[in-house]
Amino acid sequence: MNKLLNVAPLNVFERYLTVWVFLCIIAGILLGQFAPNLFQIIGNMEFAQVNLPVGLLIWVMIIPMLIKVDFSALHEVRKHIKGIGVTLFVNWLVKPFSMAFLGWLFIRHWFAPLLPPDQLDSYIAGLILLAAAPCTAMVFVWSRLTGGDPLFTLSQVALNDSIMVVAFAPLVAFLLGLSAITVPWDTLLTSVVLYIIIPVIIAQLLRKSLLSQGTQAFDLALAKIGPWSITALLATLVLLFAFQGEAILKQPLVIGLLAIPILVQVLFNSALAYYLNRAVGEKHNIACPSALIGASNFFELAVAAAISLFGFNSGAALATVVGVLIEVPVMLLVVYIVNNSEAWYNREVGT
Repeated sequence: MNKLLNVAPLNVFERYLTVWVFLCIIAGILLGQFAPNLFQIIGNMEFAQVNLPVGLLIWVMIIPMLIKVDFSALHEVRKHIKGIGVTLFVNWLVKPFSMAFLGWLFIRHWFAPLLPPDQLDSYIAGLILLAAAPCTAMVFVWSRLTGGDPLFTLSQVALNDSIMVVAFAPLVAFLLGLSAITVPWDTLLTSVVLYIIIPVIIAQLLRKSLLSQGTQAFDLALAKIGPWSITALLATLVLLFAFQGEAILKQPLVIGLLAIPILVQVLFNSALAYYLNRAVGEKHNIACPSALIGASNFFELAVAAAISLFGFNSGAALATVVGVLIEVPVMLLVVYIVNNSEAWYNREVGT
């Protein structure tokens, strides 16, 4: 069986991702204040509205993750069709819409007096981008930590990635339209091509080439390029906070306020997926990864799309970065909850 199914626990970068993000916030803000001209030059390095340094970093971030995805695992979908159905329902019909609602409720109403009024729409757009695509590679780690069925996790991720290619742009456009936010269709479609379609093609070609050299060569290559993703993510965050630094210094409360709807969304959707799997009679080792996939976000894609659509200095970019900031601790909390509720899950309903 492919070694991908035996994913190692969180490495040091992943375990302390929140710490690294905080350090990137500090480093980015300081660099932005002391070397503003440098970051102005970087910000102007664009072609067709795409920032070239960030575009390169996003590819380095996403492609190693996509190499792990085995699309041939799609035939495994039929083995746990109820669990797959629950996850798809939560991922594509609940999570994006619940986030749009929470954004409207928290950002446009409850927190509006505390936030910059000219950024409210942009914050909501960032939250929508964050919730519009389910997580990919990190899900393998979360599943492993709960003893989740590896074939279910693999087939669910492959199916979600396949759906994302065709559904991400229309879903984002629809939700932005519902929120009365202008949709730059050309930029949105360009983002899908640049940050989903092309990386998927490159990753699968690399995957095929590496596997042709044998499983050992494939595993060694993954071990070498694995840290690239987190390193590129952190470098992107330094750039983001260099541009966002002045706004954050003026209003540091923004980060905490943006984290609240993201936290509510993750806990709500993971609980919903977990409960629905129990209701339809799926096993606990299916419900766990289903809950985690149903709640987690493809924050790398969200960051890339937010930068492309709204720019470095936008509230949308900041909102997606807050998603990165709380991803690991919140998902570890969900892992703890599902691991410690197995007795409740396996108890017969009504007893």
